[in-house]
Order: sequence, then C-alpha cells, then structure tokens
Amino acid sequence: MNATLTDRYIDAAMRTVPEKQRADLAAELRASIDDQIDARTAEGEPQDAAERAVLTDLGDPDKLAAGYTDRPLWLIGPRYYLTWWRLTKLLWAIVPACAVFGVTLGMTIAGESFGEIMGTVWAVLIGVIVHIGFWTTLVFFIIERSERGADSGVVSAWKIDDLPEPKDTGAKLSDLVASLVFLAVAAGAILWDHFVGFAYTTESGWVSFLAPQLWPWWIGALLVLMLFEALLAISVYAKGAWDVGSATINLILNIVVAGGALWLLSQQQLLNPEFFPAVIPPDPTDSAETVTTIVSIVFAFLIIGIAIWDSIDAFLKARRARLAC
Repeated sequence: MNATLTDRYIDAAMRTVPEKQRADLAAELRASIDDQIDARTAEGEPQDAAERAVLTDLGDPDKLAAGYTDRPLWLIGPRYYLTWWRLTKLLWAIVPACAVFGVTLGMTIAGESFGEIMGTVWAVLIGVIVHIGFWTTLVFFIIERSERGADSGVVSAWKIDDLPEPKDTGAKLSDLVASLVFLAVAAGAILWDHFVGFAYTTESGWVSFLAPQLWPWWIGALLVLMLFEALLAISVYAKGAWDVGSATINLILNIVVAGGALWLLSQQQLLNPEFFPAVIPPDPTDSAETVTTIVSIVFAFLIIGIAIWDSIDAFLKARRARLAC
C-alpha cells in the first residue's frame, strides 16, 4: 500500500519526537490534518489539492515537531544570548593577550628565534580565540538544553540600577588635568632617572634605569612628542570633544613613540645594561641577565598595550561624540 502525503508528513514529523509522546502526537496531528482537509473539500476543493494545501500551510515537519515538544531550534536562545555574548567578549579581551604574553616570555627566555616565536604566538592566539568561543558556547548550550524552561540562576532579572553610566567623551576638564599631570610626572621621572638615577646602591651609587646614551637626542625627541600630546589634550578640551582628526593625530604619536621604543629595545639600547647587575647581587646563574630579558619583554608588551589601548580609546570617544551630536 502506497503511503499518502499525510502519512509521509506525519512520519517525518514524528522522527524527532520522544517515543513516549509519539503515538499521542501522531494521532493529534493526523486528526488536525484530516479536519482541515475535510473543511477544504466541503467547499468543493479536490481531495489531492486540499491535502497538498494543508500540508504546505503546516510547513517543515521538523519545525512543527519542535513546536509540539517545546524543543528550541537555536544554539543559544534569547534568554542567554546577551549573557553568553558579554562573557565571550570579556574572555576574548583578556585570555588571548595573557596567553600570548606567557608564550612569548617563555620562548624568549628559552632563546627561541623571532620567527619561531611569531609562528607559535599566532597559532596560540588563534587556538585560544577558537577554544573560548567553542567552550563558552557549549556551556550555555548545555545549560539551556538541560533546564527545560526552568531558571538556572545564570541570568538575573534586569533592574533599573543595571543601567550603564554615560561613557566619557574625553573632553572634560578633569580629563585635561589628568592628561597634563600624567605627562608632567612622566617627563619629570625621565629627567630624574637621567640626572639623578632610578635606584641607589652602596657600590655604584645612583643608577639610571634607561640607557644614558639616550641623552640628548632620543630623550629630547620623546619630550617633544610628550609636548605634542599635551597640546593635543588641550586642543580636544578646547573643541569640547574628540574627533577623527584628533584621534588620528593621537594614533600617529603613539606609533612614533611605541615604534621608537621597540626599536631601541630590539637593539638593546633602551634599558641601562648596568642597572640590573648593579641592583642584583652577583649570581653564577646569571640572574641579572634573565631579569633583564624578562623586564625587556614586559616593557615591550606594556608599550604595545598602552599604545593600542590609547589609540582605540581615542577613536571610540570620537565615535561617541559624533553619535551624541
């Protein structure tokens, strides 16, 4: 006996229904289909055409079955989507950078070449990003599928106190004062380090942290760039907001400062080579050289991180200022 379209439709719909519910739901679905076909044929529509029209209106049988069994047809539903996305973005912002820093530090101390370090770093970076996305999604997928509509407590009810504060556009007087104070303190620290020293030892007296050979040209150039940073902060305050032009100038200044510092680090000309041997007691394990390597790497990451953060922050403030207009 050939199966009718209705038989085939019900069979397809029941494939994903739990066995205990299958018989009852199949009977209910068949009765509903027969009633709709009868209503159409009573109005003079041919049997075959009525059957096709009814089944077409019902749509995909798998989707219909999901509605019968209250089974979600999405990976992360609306209840958990925002929590999942916020947590994923937070982890992406923190974990990859920490992983890259740890791998770079370990491989540099081990004496690996630049090419080997970069190859490993990119592999680790991509792997960490993929793993965070996969495992975070899997956890929320399991939570959502195991609850069956119950509240797990992962998502709390939204309250009016959860409203975020308006984000700063970076053009307030307090921002200007903070920028100028920071630049003044940084310039004073650089000059103090050169003319007095960073640390005092009984054997060597005051020892500078930065290489003395940086004076006068490199340090002079840095002080000039810091002056441009101060003028930029004053300009932003005078205009009342960041704009694309100001953010671009800020990006150029960051690239120049960070690029110069990283080049000096790569040439071992930024840090005073006598600093760590002077402050660290002599050790047959060459601990001073190890500390110098570690501090150089940490310094490089700080330079890159600050430059990237400051540049992105300026463009975000410019965007917020434009949207507020």
